[in-house]
Amino acid sequence: MNDLVKLWRDTGSLAARPQGNGGGYGKLADVIGGIEARIANKGEITLDELAAELAQTHGIAVHRATVWRTLRNLGLTHKKRPSAA
Repeated sequence: MNDLVKLWRDTGSLAARPQGNGGGYGKLADVIGGIEARIANKGEITLDELAAELAQTHGIAVHRATVWRTLRNLGLTHKKRPSAA
């Protein structure tokens, strides 16, 4: 049976269903405020150091890529200085 036919029978519409998990459900969702405060206190910290600190203080084992995605979603970049105009 065609997927569109199934969608029509199940929902009565051909509108696309939402994709993904909706966001905000990652391992770091509960400690985002703490991460922001940590970055504000000590701006120069590596992703590996931050991941190790999260494991030690909160018991959350995450890869540095997960830490980076969280920082990127907070609007932080890896550049130390703004680019020239």
